[in-house]
Amino acid sequence: MSIQKALGGDRRSIAQAISALENGGEMAYEVRRAIAATQGRAHVIGVTGPPGGGKSTLVSVLIKGLRKKGRTVAVVAIDPSSPFTGGAVLGDRIRMGERQSDEGVFIRSLASRGHLGGLSVAAGDVIDLFDAAGFDVVIVETVGAGQSEVEITRFADTRVVVCPPGLGDDVQAIKAGMLEIADVFVVTKSDLPDARKTESELLAMLTLRRSEAVTPEVKRVSAPNEEGTDALVDWLDARSERGRRHAAGGAKTAYNLVSQCIAGDNMAQLLGIELVSASMGSTTLRMRALRKHMNFNNRCHGGALFALGDMALGLACNSHGKIATLVDGQMSISTAVEEGEWLVAHAYEVSRSRKIGSYQVKITRARDGEHIALLHGTVYVLDKSVEAPKGIDL
Repeated sequence: MSIQKALGGDRRSIAQAISALENGGEMAYEVRRAIAATQGRAHVIGVTGPPGGGKSTLVSVLIKGLRKKGRTVAVVAIDPSSPFTGGAVLGDRIRMGERQSDEGVFIRSLASRGHLGGLSVAAGDVIDLFDAAGFDVVIVETVGAGQSEVEITRFADTRVVVCPPGLGDDVQAIKAGMLEIADVFVVTKSDLPDARKTESELLAMLTLRRSEAVTPEVKRVSAPNEEGTDALVDWLDARSERGRRHAAGGAKTAYNLVSQCIAGDNMAQLLGIELVSASMGSTTLRMRALRKHMNFNNRCHGGALFALGDMALGLACNSHGKIATLVDGQMSISTAVEEGEWLVAHAYEVSRSRKIGSYQVKITRARDGEHIALLHGTVYVLDKSVEAPKGIDL
């Protein structure tokens, strides 16, 4: 695989780079490092909502409209995982099949693999890869998991929440937390009788927002008839937001803070823990199992594995800039680690309130992505800012 070819837009190389990021091996480290300096140019559009709401059909129509405007489009479609292979059940890609032959469109399905929040562990990296490869627009379609599906807020410049009529629940948007994250509500299947009722209910709910909050748009579309789709595409294309995740206060700020923290951490230096990537609420670290990590049975000590996982979790929960401390942590170890093997720890935020956060860390073997250990942790957030160690110049 040529990373430079991927950054130049070579489709085969892009596909190989995505596979490397999903597998989490040594090549994933090289891909992340190569794309780090060329992010924040694409318009990332997140499309979320309940299962069966018409997200895939809407995305297909959006691709068509954006291509008419000359935009190149990449799609990250998060599909459920197969219970047999762990891979993606390719329902979304099948529904967008007619767009696959367009050279200006790249569609990739990712398996959720049990990741909470409607995305997958590799989603952020794949978005950044498409961004670095020069695509004008990156559309991210979540898996359709329901009420916890708000992780897209960490990645998308524009959040599209699909609200199909006839769900039988007048406050579904509020229950799902979608009222807070949406930039635009799209009432799909507008040819159905309940569409106007759903639109009116959304507009009524929006009047409950604080006066200083920006009020989301509400638009009705019928994708099969392309009714209202041109207006939606025009609105999306006119949005000036770009690179929100990598702007000040976003992933770039988080990465700089995490870099300074790990550079000044004595335990990280002692164990040889290195930073691979970081964004708000998420970090990826790596560590090579050396002689000093081995136990009496010549396998990596469980304490070293916990220290790696704890370091990843600690950096992830402090990446928001507020000090957070672990109050409960549980680790399960499934595979022994031999000397010389590289380990990768990926920590991500499951949920976070003003005072309490829940995080999960997956530790895998870099060579083949085999699962090594899983750490669950609960943190308490203090009302105090993180101060980067003094004397660290990055």
